[in-house]
Amino acid sequence: MPLSEDEQRILHEIEQQFYESDPAFARGVGKTTLYRHAGRNLKWAALGFLCGFVLLVVSFASSLLLGFLGFAIMLGCAFVFERNLRKMGKAGWKQVTGNLKSTQVKEQFGDVGKRLKKRFKREE
Repeated sequence: MPLSEDEQRILHEIEQQFYESDPAFARGVGKTTLYRHAGRNLKWAALGFLCGFVLLVVSFASSLLLGFLGFAIMLGCAFVFERNLRKMGKAGWKQVTGNLKSTQVKEQFGDVGKRLKKRFKREE
């Protein structure tokens, strides 16, 4: 349902006051999207999962309690990862992975695959 002209005017005035009162915060809010926030949480969850795994592997033989703590950290991070992945949805995931498929990544790594194939190719 579209807004009436009066509601649009009021909303525009509120927006102008917001930008005037704190322009730095307004820019920050304007740049932050759901995809960016969820992507940041995905990175932290993956890092936490890795730390939990390291704790599990290192301490499980010596201390069952620390091993269980590592497993609990891994489980919690997996739940956080899954929840944020669902928040991003298909469109957000395509946006994040689209950046990885860009030419910038290809330029950084070059033809590594072709060089490796050539190096390990068997001579007949």
